[in-house]
Amino acid sequence: MAETTASRTASVSRKTNETSVSVSVNIDGSGKSTISTGVGFFDHMLEQLSRHSLIDMEIDTKGDLHVDDHHAVEDTGIAIGQAIAKALGDRRGITRYASIDLAMDETMTKAAVDLSGRPFLVWNVSFSAPKIGTFDTELVREFFQALAQNAGITLHILNHYGANNHHIAETCFKAVARALRTATEIDPRQAGRVPSTKGTLA
Repeated sequence: MAETTASRTASVSRKTNETSVSVSVNIDGSGKSTISTGVGFFDHMLEQLSRHSLIDMEIDTKGDLHVDDHHAVEDTGIAIGQAIAKALGDRRGITRYASIDLAMDETMTKAAVDLSGRPFLVWNVSFSAPKIGTFDTELVREFFQALAQNAGITLHILNHYGANNHHIAETCFKAVARALRTATEIDPRQAGRVPSTKGTLA
């Protein structure tokens, strides 16, 4: 179940046989976060997502980590996506579109978003190793797939180049964060209109 207010905040709780996830977001926050998923590298990436999107996030995930990290990562993405969708409501007045090329040391990654209500992920990122520490690199895509599907976001992520897998993953999270920051902002020229000729983004 979820609760939403006009201040663009939402809370979502999701429980399955594999995970228990609670997420709260404030779209109009300052990038504060309290995050615990039991997966250290993933926590670090989610902190980047919150800090650079300026979306406040409280995330508590308990998953079947004795199996692997997959369910915890995917289900956290689902819950964050659902919370963002509910916090945005009918998306009236938002900027809607944004893109950024984000550099970090030797790495550059592009993220482009359309908060259209139509979920789609284009993923053009590859890693040179199956793990970053103990974290499966393939789970980076799984997270963004879950986020896009449940937030109703068209999301394109393209890694232009990079040598360090940690940097490649981190630029994905930071670039998506910065694109979300712009796309979720209220556009004063929209005068409260839904930014679509259809009249709806639902």
